[in-house]
Amino acid sequence: MEYVQFGTTEFKVSRLALGCMSMSGAYGPADDNESIATLHKAFDLGINFIDTSASYGSGHNHELIAKALKGRRERIVIHSKSGSPRTPDAKGSRSGSTPEYLTQNCEQSVKRLGIDALDFFCMSRVDPDIPVEESVGAMARLVERGLTRYVGLSEASANSIRRARKVHPIASLQMEYSLWSRDPEGGNITACREYNMGFMAYSPLGRGFFAGAVHDTKDMSDGDGRSGHPRFQAESLERNLKLLAQFEAIAREKNATPAQLALAWLLAQGKDIIPIPSNKTRKHLDENIKATEVRLTPEDLKRLDTIFRPEAVAGPRSRDMHRVNI
Repeated sequence: MEYVQFGTTEFKVSRLALGCMSMSGAYGPADDNESIATLHKAFDLGINFIDTSASYGSGHNHELIAKALKGRRERIVIHSKSGSPRTPDAKGSRSGSTPEYLTQNCEQSVKRLGIDALDFFCMSRVDPDIPVEESVGAMARLVERGLTRYVGLSEASANSIRRARKVHPIASLQMEYSLWSRDPEGGNITACREYNMGFMAYSPLGRGFFAGAVHDTKDMSDGDGRSGHPRFQAESLERNLKLLAQFEAIAREKNATPAQLALAWLLAQGKDIIPIPSNKTRKHLDENIKATEVRLTPEDLKRLDTIFRPEAVAGPRSRDMHRVNI
């Protein structure tokens, strides 16, 4: 496993991180024992960077990780997002950017994980109604209290990053980034490189699309979060599957699985880009980690960029576009 310096922090992290969201039911049922076995295998294979959130399974994800971390904490870098509190009917969300929420969230996260401090505490969304300076000020106080070593932002615009840095150093940015979600190329990655921040690419497999997990709306089980996603609705999915067929043909040429090709494309975007594929089984972990062995030529990259030019993809990348990249 190759390791790279993560921004200006003291951490050297694996080129692939492990996203833990699917271990708490985001894409259908998960088995806790298999999830813990997957975490342990990831650690044994050299992955030392995990991404979680207080919102995954309403705390379940943190409690699960706490079990897997026993005896291994000093080797693992933990990045935890705040999440956004849901309304009582669970159909909407309230602001997760208030100082009170962020403070309580970090305190609860540390407790559930059974650790002294987070390595990174990340605000999941910038609230347009709450100055980012106010939110980051609260996070800075958490650093002073020793509850987190560094603070990060998720889905934050270049402007928000610049404003936030005037209050406290921002160690990292996390955004959705994959062949079919190219928003970070519009200025976010440039800002990260300007300030030597780490960049974490979430949903690098397009919520399983590039892994071939969904070829029909019937492939999504009850409770699968993708069922309400714009790109997985019947008409959009039909159009996107035509792109996937071309993508899968290139994967076969490279003797790689589609998931490996999708991750290899991200790894080729720069050593400061850390993909965080979400795994809940050892089988998928084994497949994804081999993406580090796939080599893409400039011609390969050009072909992939042409297939997944932004206007070719059907549907917005989020059902809540008003809440991202603010």
